[in-house]
Amino acid sequence: MLPRGAPPPPPAPAPPRGGRGPGLAGYFFVAGYAVLLLAFGVFPTGYSFYLALTNDRGQFTGFNQFVKVAQDYRFVPAFTHMLIYLLLWLVALVVLVVLVAVVLRGRVRPGTSALFRFLYYIPGALAGVASVLVWLFMLDPDVSPVSWVLKSMGLGTFAAVLAPGNLPLILMLIAFWTGAGGWMVVMYGALNNIPDEVLEAARMDGAGPWRTAWHIQIPMIRQWIVYMTIMAFATGTQLFVEPQLLQTASLGRVSPTWSPNQLAYVYAFQQGDFNGAAAIAVFLLAVGLLAAGLLVARSNLFKLDEK
Repeated sequence: MLPRGAPPPPPAPAPPRGGRGPGLAGYFFVAGYAVLLLAFGVFPTGYSFYLALTNDRGQFTGFNQFVKVAQDYRFVPAFTHMLIYLLLWLVALVVLVVLVAVVLRGRVRPGTSALFRFLYYIPGALAGVASVLVWLFMLDPDVSPVSWVLKSMGLGTFAAVLAPGNLPLILMLIAFWTGAGGWMVVMYGALNNIPDEVLEAARMDGAGPWRTAWHIQIPMIRQWIVYMTIMAFATGTQLFVEPQLLQTASLGRVSPTWSPNQLAYVYAFQQGDFNGAAAIAVFLLAVGLLAAGLLVARSNLFKLDEK
C-alpha cells in the first residue's frame, strides 16, 4: 500500500504496437547497406582469397600465387610508383585542404565562403575519365592554354610532359583537382562544429589566427583529418583509370603496368591468369588494411568521449 498522501505511481508504458521491438526500424534501415556490402564487398573479397590460394584448376597451392607475382619484374616498380604517388597525394591533400578550410572558416565572410566551397566542389562532380581528358588537354603544350608554363619548364612536347619521372606528380595533380574540393567542404563543416566560445576564449588569451588554428582548430578536427587520410589512401591504392588513359593517349609511352591495378588487369585479361590478379588484389588489401590500422591506432579514431 502507498503511504497516505503519496502521489500515485506513473502508469506502465504501453507495449509496442504490433509486438515489434524498438530496434527493428534500425535493422530495416541498415538492411539495404548490409546486403550490398555482402554482395559487392565481403563475397568478392572472400572469392579473391580463394583464387589467390588456388590455381586455375581449383587446387590449393598455398602462397605460390603470391610468390609468383612478387617475383614478376613488374611487381616492385608498380608498387613503388603507387607509393610515391600516395606520398605526394596525401601530403598535398592534408596540408592544402586543412589550410584552405581554416582560411575559409576564419578569413572569408559566410556568403563568400559558400561560393568558394561550391567552386571547389565542381571538379569533384566530374568522373575520373572526364577529369583525365581535361588534364590531357591542359598538359599538351601544342593546345594547352598554359603552354608557356610548360615550355618554361623545358616541357616542349607531350612526350616530355609524360616522362616516367613526371607521372607521380601529374597523377597527384589530377587526383587533387578532382577530389580535394569535396574534402574542403567536409573539413569546413568540421571546423564549424567547434564552439564559438572556445575560439573566443583563445582570442581573449591573445592567440592569433594561426596559433588558434594550430593549437585549437586542427587538434579538434584531428579525427576528421585521419578519416580523410584513410579514405584518400584507400582511393589512391586503386589507381587505374588515370594511368590507363595516359598510357593510351601517349601511344605507349606510359607503361601499361605502371600501377598495381594495371598489373592485375594485365594478369587477368591479357594473360588469363585470374589467380595471379587475385594475389595482387590481396596484396593491395593488405597494404590498405595495414595503413588504416596504424592510423586508427595512433589517432584513437573510434575512441568514445568519456562523459
